[in-house]
Amino acid sequence: MRSAQWFGRDDLAGFLHRSSLAGTGLGRHALDGRPVIGICNSWSDLVSCNFHLKGLADAVRRGVAQAGGVAVEFTTMSLGEALMKPTAMMYRNLVAMEVEESIRAYPLDAVVLLGGCDKTVPAQLMGAAGADVPAIALTGGPANPAVFRGRELGVGTDLWAYVDELRAGRMSQSDFAELEAASGPSVGHCPELGTASTMAALTEALGMALPGSATVPATHSRRYALGEATGERAVDLARSGLRPSRILTPAAFDNAITALMALGGSTNAVVHLLAIARKAGVELSLDRFDQISARTPLIANLRPSGEELFARLNTVGGIPAVLHRLEPLLDTDTLTVTGKPLRESIRPAAVEDVVLSTLDSPFAPSGGIAVVKGNLAPDGALIKTSAATPALLRHRGPALVFDDHHELSHRIDDPDLDVTADTVLVLRNVGPVGGPGMPEWGALPLPEKLLRQGVTDMVRISDARMSGTCFGTMAVHVAPEAAVGGPLGKLRTGDPVVLDVGQRTLAVDLPDSEFLSRPSFTPPRTPPKGYRKLVNDHILQADKGCDFDFMADGGPAPDLAPGSIPVGWHGGW
Repeated sequence: MRSAQWFGRDDLAGFLHRSSLAGTGLGRHALDGRPVIGICNSWSDLVSCNFHLKGLADAVRRGVAQAGGVAVEFTTMSLGEALMKPTAMMYRNLVAMEVEESIRAYPLDAVVLLGGCDKTVPAQLMGAAGADVPAIALTGGPANPAVFRGRELGVGTDLWAYVDELRAGRMSQSDFAELEAASGPSVGHCPELGTASTMAALTEALGMALPGSATVPATHSRRYALGEATGERAVDLARSGLRPSRILTPAAFDNAITALMALGGSTNAVVHLLAIARKAGVELSLDRFDQISARTPLIANLRPSGEELFARLNTVGGIPAVLHRLEPLLDTDTLTVTGKPLRESIRPAAVEDVVLSTLDSPFAPSGGIAVVKGNLAPDGALIKTSAATPALLRHRGPALVFDDHHELSHRIDDPDLDVTADTVLVLRNVGPVGGPGMPEWGALPLPEKLLRQGVTDMVRISDARMSGTCFGTMAVHVAPEAAVGGPLGKLRTGDPVVLDVGQRTLAVDLPDSEFLSRPSFTPPRTPPKGYRKLVNDHILQADKGCDFDFMADGGPAPDLAPGSIPVGWHGGW
């Protein structure tokens, strides 16, 4: 056990390490060689997705104790997309570093990762992959759906539709206030297949969580039983020494990407999987996502691509049932945190249901996300085809360019805006550097005057992200972004833009000799300071996962040999 190098010594260092925990009530007998299990908790009053993780941690503690381990809980920064400005994504890497270094620095034999809101889970997985100490994840579960006038709602997907109705004048302000009163009925993450639900599903598909854990609602008693089971399993992981590096293999990432495409999951998951793979030392590129998407049918009927909410999957058997349907496309020899291959974690659907189809009779013949490239996105951009308007997946129209989010906000509803349904709306300088942090601004609002005419979708392009709850024909994650000299910065209003998903093309229809010779436009920015300077100077582009350039796999946390711990009354003992 790693912890024995701290607590198992009969010298001054052992004395100091054991006595430092005496104030918490842990006596020497508790540190007699039992596995020490860290509970990495992202609980916060500011994040309703994660608010209940405090209680969930208590369930994990029970499981650890039942299995003969000692649980020690530590908290990390909590990432909530709704309140953090400009975006929680800007802090994902900060939390990843915090998690990794906490695991490295403390006497932990295994770690339970408790996460809910969408950036928290990938941050924790990145940190665990970097430290490579045995780890197991437990996600927070989807919230109870709001009910508005008899219909169950997702958090974002349905809200965006109602906002369009409000802006079009078809919904009153009092109706909108009634919708707000019905919203947010419980803790838990977005109940549709937004990024949080997507990452919960993919964590299970990667093999880093117990089978069936992703889809259980946040308020269900079974989630707390899963907490106990996860704590028990963490003790087993500590004793067996099963590390993330044995689970997070190239084949495991292929399995996760297959699940992403089959579910119609969030485009944000692409950025997160790229970053987790990089931390795990696995080579992964955008091209691999497109290859797997082409071979993977869409078999889930989940909002925003379909009609149902994420917890509906729980009634048919959860992610194990999804993976069973996908079995011919998976490598089921991959190892999971159960200590067994993936094939032993999958099982047939409990019942037939409209939420889940089959490979032979899918909702769409190919996966939910396509990668497009061209002279506007040399390194790629993403489009969520499963949530787009089919007629717009091949489109040509004049660009209407907004240089930043402030200009978009001030101009989009101008009644004199020169725009038609064929116009291609373009937002730039909102990527990893330009945002900063690549906010979820890629779902550009439709001009109010077109909404009032009955227009429901337009082609939209940006170097930002979009919420996983969004729907519409949007090319996002354009790389390289305009703020670092990407060609999106050369585009001008009126330029003819071509989107052809079938040909995987996103381009301006101008000779490269003319287009690429133009200067790029970047709005002036105040020089960043502190953490924002770190983001500005070191963040990678979207096609590389938006990780920091210095945060590649650094090897496992060291197993400290006797005598390697400095002893002193001040500082590191």
